[in-house]
Order: sequence, then structure tokens, then C-alpha cells
Amino acid sequence: MAEADENARRLAEARAALAQVSAAPEEAQAEPVTVEAAKGRIRVTLGVDGRVAEIYADPKAIKEGTDYIAEHVLAALNEALDKRAAMVAAQDAAPDLNALNESLAAVQDAGVRQLQAFTASIGQVMTKLNRNA
Repeated sequence: MAEADENARRLAEARAALAQVSAAPEEAQAEPVTVEAAKGRIRVTLGVDGRVAEIYADPKAIKEGTDYIAEHVLAALNEALDKRAAMVAAQDAAPDLNALNESLAAVQDAGVRQLQAFTASIGQVMTKLNRNA
């Protein structure tokens, strides 16, 4: 009976890990990252997919010239990318799918062996009953 309990526990753990991996994608996505530069005159936003979603330049910044805008867009973009990288690194790592697969295979193999043993026992009981009948 202890082996059956162990198999049930391992199967429940594997199913929980699999459910975590297959959870709705929006739950696993990072949040958008917005960074400002040039005293708020330049703003860069990275979307949940990590791509640049928006670059905003206040008209007052345009008066400073293209070099000024380029310098601050570059600074804001690099800062946003750094924040995004830190955010992604901080998320929980996905379960090891190979280990999960091996665990499920072991539980399946054990279940098949137990079913074969049950079938053999039932066959022996039926044979004995037929002889006594």
C-alpha cells in the first residue's frame, strides 16, 4: 500500500508542475517597463514581450536637437532593457520538464506492474474458484 501512496504522491507532484507550466500565458508574462530620461522629456516603454512598445519625446526636448534626443533615448532604452532583464531573471524558473517526464514514466511503469500483478492475482483466484465449482 505504501508503494501506491508513493506513486500517488509523485503523480500529484508531476501534475502540479505540469499545471504550472501550462498556466495561462498572461500569468507568466512580465509587466511593461517604462523609463524616463532627460527630466521626463524622453520616455521609453518595453511591452510585455520585451520589444519597444513606445518612444515618446516631449516637444521641448526636440528643441535641444537630435543628438540630445538620441543620447537620452539610448540611455532610457538601455535602462529599460536592464530592468526587463532583472525582472525576467527574478521570475520563478519553470520546472525541469525532462525530470517531470521521467517521474511520470516511473509512475506509469509502476502502475502497469501493479495492474499486471492484480490481473495475475485475479486470474489465480478465478482459476481456483473454477476448480472448486
